[in-house]
Amino acid sequence: MKLPNKYYDILKWIVLIVMPASAVLVEHLGNILGWQYTDMTVQIVNAFTVFLGVTLGLSNINYKNGGEE
Repeated sequence: MKLPNKYYDILKWIVLIVMPASAVLVEHLGNILGWQYTDMTVQIVNAFTVFLGVTLGLSNINYKNGGEE
């Protein structure tokens, strides 16, 4: 399955910009406001970001190599 460029670009922007910025925002607000489970939440967001980044990277490699998967 090939992902249309428009969707790939949107997902790439979310993974590279929005999710890391969200993790930093949650970390700082959580520490300032004393939110419970701030560190755990940030770790989950970062783990999901890495997963999506690797998935998009592999998709990009397959696309450049002319692969179908």
